[in-house]
Amino acid sequence: MTIITDTEALAAVCAEFATEDFVTIDTEFMREKTYYPQLCLVQIGNDEKAVAIDTLADGIDLAPLVELLKNRDVLKVFHAARQDLEIFYHLCGELPAPVFDTQIAAMVCGFGDQVSYDKLVQSLTGTRLDKSSRFADWSHRPLGERQLGYALADVTHLRKVYRKLVERIEKTGRQDWIEDEVAKMADPALYDPDPDTSWQRLKVRSGKPKFLAVLQQVAAFREREARQRDVPRNRILRDDVLMDLAAHAPTTPEDLARTRTFNAQSANGRLGKEIIKVVEKGLAIPPEECPILPVKEDKREAPGPIVELLKVLLKIRSDEEKVAARLIANASEIEAIALDDDADVPALKGWRREIFGGDAINLKHGRIGLTADDGKIKLMRL
Repeated sequence: MTIITDTEALAAVCAEFATEDFVTIDTEFMREKTYYPQLCLVQIGNDEKAVAIDTLADGIDLAPLVELLKNRDVLKVFHAARQDLEIFYHLCGELPAPVFDTQIAAMVCGFGDQVSYDKLVQSLTGTRLDKSSRFADWSHRPLGERQLGYALADVTHLRKVYRKLVERIEKTGRQDWIEDEVAKMADPALYDPDPDTSWQRLKVRSGKPKFLAVLQQVAAFREREARQRDVPRNRILRDDVLMDLAAHAPTTPEDLARTRTFNAQSANGRLGKEIIKVVEKGLAIPPEECPILPVKEDKREAPGPIVELLKVLLKIRSDEEKVAARLIANASEIEAIALDDDADVPALKGWRREIFGGDAINLKHGRIGLTADDGKIKLMRL
């Protein structure tokens, strides 16, 4: 096992990895007590070696790692890359590229939705991984031998997994399917969302303009405060408290003290005073400039029997093509297709239309049917 704890060793190993066509990468991090993930370990592997980079080591400069992540001549292979990409986006100031995600590739190859790394390794290599260190405290030093073995296994077996998946994808000609899904992860907004849009993640039931204006302001305040203090959002204000503030719109310490969570002392403290300011800012927004709830383009309810037929069709086609159903269409897309032949959804475009969308329209209009044969549901052209 190799663990890197100084800049010189890191520079040397990153220079070696920079000559590879691809490297496998994984991270270990902690997030329970912070807003941003606390990066504790980075594992990188090639065909010859796998190393663990101790990102918490005293005096280590991660610049060589950043340079490798930005190197567009080296493919970075991850499994379930979303959280890793978030970490590296904030470390590098940009997203690593190019990227290959074996979880996405596994969906294209028929391993189901969001297959876990250990199950994929076992399926493709026959190796059963020791996951006993999955919930270890990665910020604690020194790291144990079992922890390091667990961490390095996440990149050593990934090499074989990557090659076997690429082989399958090349045989089926589905490279563009992978590129389509990976491109969705390349949007920086996924990893650095605008605080002013953070209210949209909440379960909002009232569409009153002033309610939404105040909610937008207090939610944005919470987001910025959590980032600045690097603590979880709910350490600042819980979601239900945001709703209460938007509903009551307190503009004095006395009003604020009548809401949940706050008392006379906290209402007159720094946080209370800041909240009153942002509430007043929300109330001052003209009605025509207040945020609005997203309006569904089609308020009609999708016909249930057609939706159910389309779900059966999706299951048939995903099984036949050996690709995860979720990668072809989700529930909202199926409902949209049930309502409109020209719905603006991915399932009616490109490769998804070829294997599902076109037949979905034909099924709606009776040009194909479903029949049972030898215990299986099959398509029947009419």
